Amino acid sequence: MVPKQGAGSLDTAVRLRIGVVTAFPPGRNSLNEYGYHLVRHLSRLEEVSDVVVYRDETDAGEPAPLDRVEFEPSWTFNDVRTVPRVARAIARTRPDAVILNLQFATFGDKRVPGALGLLLPALLRARGVPTLVILHNLADNVDMQDAGFAGSAFTARLMTLAGRILTRALLRADIVALTIPRYVEFLRDSYGATNALLAPHGSFEEIAKPSFGVPPGRRTIMAFGKWGTYKTVDLLVEAYRLLLARGYDDLRLVLAGTDSPNSPGYMAEAAERYADVPHLEMPGYIAEEEVAPLFLSASVVAFPYTSTTGSSGVLHQAGEYGRAAVLPRIGDLVDVIEEEGFQGVYFEPGDAESLADALALVLDDPERREELGRRNFAAASGVPMAEVVQWHIAHIDRLRTRRRT
Repeated sequence: MVPKQGAGSLDTAVRLRIGVVTAFPPGRNSLNEYGYHLVRHLSRLEEVSDVVVYRDETDAGEPAPLDRVEFEPSWTFNDVRTVPRVARAIARTRPDAVILNLQFATFGDKRVPGALGLLLPALLRARGVPTLVILHNLADNVDMQDAGFAGSAFTARLMTLAGRILTRALLRADIVALTIPRYVEFLRDSYGATNALLAPHGSFEEIAKPSFGVPPGRRTIMAFGKWGTYKTVDLLVEAYRLLLARGYDDLRLVLAGTDSPNSPGYMAEAAERYADVPHLEMPGYIAEEEVAPLFLSASVVAFPYTSTTGSSGVLHQAGEYGRAAVLPRIGDLVDVIEEEGFQGVYFEPGDAESLADALALVLDDPERREELGRRNFAAASGVPMAEVVQWHIAHIDRLRTRRRT
């Protein structure tokens, strides 16, 4: 359970200096948006004196200033020096505890630097720094070949084995917080983890209930992500063409987002390949202030994935803005989605006809579209990030209390 504001929290006379290791905007590495909202809400807590962000160095410029937030550019994607660099920055700035916002490719899509970076939580704990990892996926549940981390089935098996070793390393942190109940159960059952705990993903904004209708004009099918590995645009473009051929002449397709780090140049190639498709837009990177208009313009948000790597931040955003979703029926993905309270219309992965049929079910039925939007809004807004960060701070305070006694 996530404590309410002030409930179960430490004496506000003792205010904590919290470190956060994360990708951060305007850099575009994975989990940058989650990192932004995590830091923003942490910095607003009475229990927190200030937040030190050990962020990624990119060529995208400096982060926008935030009250009570200090930025320490401390690591670079695919740099084998990540662990010593971040460790030195933490030793110099002396936070009371460190939160790490991680998935398995946070520090690199090349095997050696990506793996080495994940040893950071174990090192910090060994140095006596209270350490909490927010882990967004599990190596055991990632199709390494489909996600672009392995070029063959044999390499994929080796990568999965390496992932299990790295999972054990991550479990050296004081606390590993996961957003999906079955991930917690899996770590407890398969790894004997006693420090794996459930923490909701959290809604990024405490927003007013959105309009569940759609704006006038062309009905918009929208997809959003980092494209080129298990998230590809081809299936959705093919389904869109099928809908146009069926007489849906009032549609547009918006494919927002940028290349996956594993697939540089993918979206530029896709734009050239599909230049003849009518009313197809590829707006590229979406800045924070453009996210709400993007989602609110959509009649339906599509997820043309071929596999999954964990809880979907894009699905949470679709829910926050009251949008219906069309989702692939992959493995246990449906169960994972519905455990979080979301609902969608499902299609068979890799089947353009099935995807077109699922999109048509939403487009042709305004009542169903609105019902799905309301359900997803309820799921996304159930636990705001403001309360999730209270949970993190309460657990960090208990760690520090145990160490003092």
